[in-house]
Amino acid sequence: MIRDFQHTDLEPVLDIWLQASILAHHFIAPQFWHEQLGAMRDVYLPSAVTRVFEADGKVLGFSCVYEDTLAALFVAPAHQGGGVGTRLLADAMQSRSVLQLSVYSQNLPSLHFYKKHGFIVLNEQRDEHTGHLEKVMCWSAAGVRGTFP
Repeated sequence: MIRDFQHTDLEPVLDIWLQASILAHHFIAPQFWHEQLGAMRDVYLPSAVTRVFEADGKVLGFSCVYEDTLAALFVAPAHQGGGVGTRLLADAMQSRSVLQLSVYSQNLPSLHFYKKHGFIVLNEQRDEHTGHLEKVMCWSAAGVRGTFP
């Protein structure tokens, strides 16, 4: 089930974020992600609309939407590939008519995932925090020919 984030979800969400970030971003030192935990907890989660995917009382993934930006979508590594991410993405897409996101250019599985779900690449830029290239992608409920920001 997908539901709104509750304070009791904080530790499982942070754990998923850290594990999945390290796994998906093998090209960035794990220490970077450990250093970002405080900002994730104190800045990013509180400022976004966060939804969690829960099964059998356990949080398996989450998404964060800030304005029209999909700021985060992470699934516990042991549950990746089972549809959790697709369901969280569909939930986020139902909440907006346009969504934008950034994904590291070297994160090919995530790039393919978002393209499969109708996102298109608008441009490429350098992430100010890591220096790595990232693709800016967008989806519109109106389709590829829709209006993007």
